Amino acid sequence: MTKADLITLVSERADFTKKDSEKAVSSVIDIITEALINGDKVSLVGFGTFEVKERAERIGHNPQTGESMKIAASKAPVFKAGTALKNAVNK
Repeated sequence: MTKADLITLVSERADFTKKDSEKAVSSVIDIITEALINGDKVSLVGFGTFEVKERAERIGHNPQTGESMKIAASKAPVFKAGTALKNAVNK
C-alpha cells in the first residue's frame, strides 16, 4: 500500500475529501517523525510503538575485499507491533 492508497482509503472511510485526508495523513506522519527526532517514543495502544534505537559503533567487513572497516554509531527508527496488531495479523 502506498501513501496515495492510504489517503484514498482514509477519505472513503472517514468521509473526508481527498485533500483533507492528505492533510491528515501527512500531519500524522510529520508528528511521528518530529517526535522521533526529539527523542520521544510514540505509543499507539493496540497498534504499536515507534522509537529510536542507538546503534553502537562496530567493526564490519567489506564483502568485496573482506577488509575490516569501522561502522560509525548511528540512530535507527524502529517499530514494535502491539499485541492487538499481532493478533489481527495472525488470525
